[in-house]
Amino acid sequence: MLLDTPVRLGVQLRPQHVQYSDLREAVLRLEEMGVDILFNWDHFFPLFGEPDGLHFESWTMLGAWAEQTERVEFGALVNCNSYRNADLQADMARTLDHISAKHGVGRFIFGTGSGWFERDYDEYGYEFGTAGSRLNDLEGGLEKVTARWDRLNPQPTRRIPIMIGGKGEQKTLRFVARHANIWHSFVAPDELPHKLSVIERWAGTEERDTGDLVVSNELARRDESVADALYDAGTRLFTLGLDGPEWDYELVRGWLRWRDAKNA
Repeated sequence: MLLDTPVRLGVQLRPQHVQYSDLREAVLRLEEMGVDILFNWDHFFPLFGEPDGLHFESWTMLGAWAEQTERVEFGALVNCNSYRNADLQADMARTLDHISAKHGVGRFIFGTGSGWFERDYDEYGYEFGTAGSRLNDLEGGLEKVTARWDRLNPQPTRRIPIMIGGKGEQKTLRFVARHANIWHSFVAPDELPHKLSVIERWAGTEERDTGDLVVSNELARRDESVADALYDAGTRLFTLGLDGPEWDYELVRGWLRWRDAKNA
């Protein structure tokens, strides 16, 4: 677990109930404000609010962000492994890496998970299966993605960071131990030590040193006391989900001040 890295703030712009122009403006403003990472999510319909409201697709949007931004890292929180062939995902990720490499090194983060939103599957013709089968598919997909990165020409500009979301101890945390550079969850501060111990046990099985693993957690509907406790438990990447079109920039400013105080 990486503790000597600076605290970073990622903002997830939920691509629902907004026009794309709202998202474009928010991306520019948040990068200028000093946010470290920008995320969207990988769904085809709103997750709450009007179920048939405005919504935009993840990966094509990330291509625009790669070109639009100069400094900020970006990705999906998180990509759904089920929606695209794994080798295609690898190629798309490598391409986003190169598009965003305006100073020589790409800025894309490959966040991924097994998927859960059944409507996406039903309406777009994917097999929903079971939680177990989707996790098995994620396991195979991660192996294919990392293998494909080694075979692409040109290869990625850097070792693309892999972010895995979830907390299941039998499969998900084993995938974290095997593949992840960033582990993202919503677990409470008092849960983190146990979950991290599970990751360490799986790391021993996988014969991998997870000393470079960054722990990530969510800030939405939490206050600074919870954030402090998450920090004390080892969290170094904090994400904040925002809804538009009236993005709460004052809330972001408050968390940026908290981040900077931690890094002082």
